[in-house]
Amino acid sequence: MTIHAGLTRHWLPLSIDGTGVRLSCISREGTGLPIVFLHGFGSTKEDYADVALHPAFAGRPVFAYDAPGCGESECADLDRISIPFLVKTALAALAEQGIDRFDLVGHSMGGLTSLMLAHQHPERVASFTDIEGNVAPEDCFLSRQIFLHPHEDPEQFLEDFIARNWAAPFYSSPLYATSVRYKVRARAVRGIFESMVDLSDNADLMEKFLSLPFPRMFMYGEQNNTLSYLPHLAANGVELAEIPNSGHFPMYSNAPEMWRRIAAFQARAMNPHLQRRPRAPDPTPSGTRMCRPKPFGEN
Repeated sequence: MTIHAGLTRHWLPLSIDGTGVRLSCISREGTGLPIVFLHGFGSTKEDYADVALHPAFAGRPVFAYDAPGCGESECADLDRISIPFLVKTALAALAEQGIDRFDLVGHSMGGLTSLMLAHQHPERVASFTDIEGNVAPEDCFLSRQIFLHPHEDPEQFLEDFIARNWAAPFYSSPLYATSVRYKVRARAVRGIFESMVDLSDNADLMEKFLSLPFPRMFMYGEQNNTLSYLPHLAANGVELAEIPNSGHFPMYSNAPEMWRRIAAFQARAMNPHLQRRPRAPDPTPSGTRMCRPKPFGEN
């Protein structure tokens, strides 16, 4: 079914390590490099559907899908889902779509999935926009709750997770929290969160990110501009994109600025002579800036 400025909704059946998966996808045909989007935990492919309405992306092929256990997508064994499983899913989906080389955009869980995919196959990625995807242990402010607030019942853990995030003092947290129960299956949460924490703590994600041989942009909300590694990213050639009036979810809080920065970055990636030198965050910004407090009992 074709809707929303040329996007087509369709299903993609796959087998991932012997587990049946049925992905709910949106895509658009076009010319030039495709843009591949991977959504975050508790979100869906629709986070990116407005790409079809922005003139800066006119004519570009696009592809996004709900991760297994999320949104409308299905998975025969929810206990199998983890970041490595999601990487294999992405590679299988790209193969089925005939997408070889592409611009990559990933948010949070999707940013970490994108990083692991790009590390394995750097020759396939033309540019990478990482929207607060995990690159260090401090990024596990959502996923580490599986250890900080454990519960044997996955349904109750998810309900408690929703309540904590609804009350969090960040842009769009209530909006995000109230829809989580409709966008992720409770039994998929543990495997996703535990693998995110394990990779963030033990897999040298920062080294992987900095070693990628193509243009990279790290996007973050202004509420998170105290992330300790931002100057290190800038000093190592990563473009930084701070999104005003936003926290972890710029696609909800300030979507116009998010899309503007992605379009400008991808344009520079396609035209190297337009590249600009990354700039570290201002150490003495004017006005009041909010920082991420220790969330929900995290030490």
